Amino acid sequence: QVQLEESGGGLVQAGDSLRLSCTAADRTFSAYAVAWFRKAPGKEREFVAAVRWGRVGSKYGDSVKGRFTISKDTAKNTVYLQMDSLKHEDTAVYTCAAETRGPWNAPLTDFEYNFWGQGTQVTVSL
Repeated sequence: QVQLEESGGGLVQAGDSLRLSCTAADRTFSAYAVAWFRKAPGKEREFVAAVRWGRVGSKYGDSVKGRFTISKDTAKNTVYLQMDSLKHEDTAVYTCAAETRGPWNAPLTDFEYNFWGQGTQVTVSL
């Protein structure tokens, strides 16, 4: 079983930056992809970004492209989401997810992520 834990959320002002972390507890963690999603009240869950775990490749949602950067540290079983130029519209619960079923080369937005963390709140004031 994959256990994921997010951290780094908080309350910031528009234009500020935050870095979220997603860490898998198991030292033997492996996955095809790790992604960030977000959910705001009254809105559907939105794909934010994803990175291939064992290979090169990443993908960003249109709303965050150019402002957010996803990265990984496989030695630490950790994925980061660097969020710059935050907007009020970025306010949401951000959740980390992992996909362990493959195939390795499936589009990152097509994966049905099967392990999810609890989420961390990001609030960007107006």
